[in-house]
Amino acid sequence: MELKKDLIAEGNLPSTFSVPEPSVFNLPEKVLQFGTGVLLRGLPDFYIDKANKQNVFNGRIVVVKSTGSNVDEFSKQDGLYTQCIKGLVDGKPVEEYIINASISRVLAAQQSWNEIMEYAQSATMQIIISNTTEVGIELKADDDIKAAPPVSFPGKLLAFLYKRFQHFNGSPESGMVIVPTELITDNGKKLKEIVLQLAGIHKLGQAFIDWLNTANDFCDSLVDRIVPGALKIQDQLAFEKEAGYKDGLTIMSEPYSLWAIQSASERTKEILSFYKTDDSVIITSDINKYRELKLRLLNATHTFSCALSYLSGFELVYESMRDETIFNFIKKLMMDEIAGCIVGASITRAEAASFAGNVIDRFSNPYIEHKWLSISLNYTAKIKTRCVPLIMRYYEKTRKVPLYMSAGFAACILFTKPVEIIDGVYYGEIQNRKYKINDSNAGLLYSYWKNASAGVAVQQILSNDSLWDIDLTSIPGFAASVEYFLVQFGISGFKNEIIRLLHEGEIQNAG
Repeated sequence: MELKKDLIAEGNLPSTFSVPEPSVFNLPEKVLQFGTGVLLRGLPDFYIDKANKQNVFNGRIVVVKSTGSNVDEFSKQDGLYTQCIKGLVDGKPVEEYIINASISRVLAAQQSWNEIMEYAQSATMQIIISNTTEVGIELKADDDIKAAPPVSFPGKLLAFLYKRFQHFNGSPESGMVIVPTELITDNGKKLKEIVLQLAGIHKLGQAFIDWLNTANDFCDSLVDRIVPGALKIQDQLAFEKEAGYKDGLTIMSEPYSLWAIQSASERTKEILSFYKTDDSVIITSDINKYRELKLRLLNATHTFSCALSYLSGFELVYESMRDETIFNFIKKLMMDEIAGCIVGASITRAEAASFAGNVIDRFSNPYIEHKWLSISLNYTAKIKTRCVPLIMRYYEKTRKVPLYMSAGFAACILFTKPVEIIDGVYYGEIQNRKYKINDSNAGLLYSYWKNASAGVAVQQILSNDSLWDIDLTSIPGFAASVEYFLVQFGISGFKNEIIRLLHEGEIQNAG
């Protein structure tokens, strides 16, 4: 039997599952969502379903499938799908199954654009959510907003909003709350800017532009949850045996989640009432502190730890967290060095510690097979944006060189040392095992290492301000520290050197 409305009505589902009441199918459609991807189903749709089950939000989602035309997989299951949550919370394993009934219907833009546009006339429709990938929020100046459909997402959004403006005669109450979740900074502001540009290009009039500016709230937002997607085949079969039904739309996600939405509007807050049922939905006038927590404690920790973990013999993140040495290095890197760099007026020590604890759980999750090699993609660019600012802040605050960061940086330099070029692709090598260096600066790094000693190569690499936006040799002692670790890694081995570093750190803290 497939997961459908009738199955919900029968009520013969596992008692451990989170199951909607049949009345949920009668709720009004309040949300227009551009995108069917697993992140949207695993995060915004998760929150909306949770709020509906607690009789708080009381609204459902109309989903627009922007690419392709096949929506049968959703329609044959009445929009229902199961979300399996697996991972660690406070170091303890959790496993939860949720039947999500937030989606009312899925419509393909290519086939059903006129039907989608009819929702612009709906008084209950209040929210637009999107995840059209990073390239979705781009200006296509020649986009025809009268087409069925327009090519770009901003074009589709403008067409929808203009029809709504016309239907409701520009009433302030008809404005929408628009929350893009694309992974770019200032996503709401950038989307609004493009929509306004398109409105000007198409000469839609000052009254409409005023309505866009005053009646609609384009909210910057930050989403954070790993949603790998479908279960592995053996896990899917085990789940369906326990559930008693088949589900072709099952997704798996980690327990951790965050949706930070930037708005100072009380109207917006009331419209997004699903925030009341989950502390992980945060509506605030400034989401920058959540971006900083994620960028530094999650992303920078990944980047500082990547090469060191991979060169120590670990392919996957959770595997390295099972190793006491790597685990302690990552924990101390976050708490002893990174946290101190971001604690200040907006971020408290307790907030940093709480976020770091979540990061430890997330890195340790055995159900998320995150490869260190994937994290190493565009390594030097990630070091520049995520890590270099921390190195600078640490020195500015303490007048000392951050040792854990230095060790991570030294490992990065060794990891990105090309030893061979095959068909224009650069490769590094560890213990007779070659790996691809996916970095646009690999050729430059190769030129630095060619016929140069470690000391000379380090000086050249660190002093290149086009790589890091700063000459890193200008930080007193940093180059010497990086060179020291680089040499010691070759003599002692990666893990042995980290064990020594951890031991010395304990002695310093005790003193």
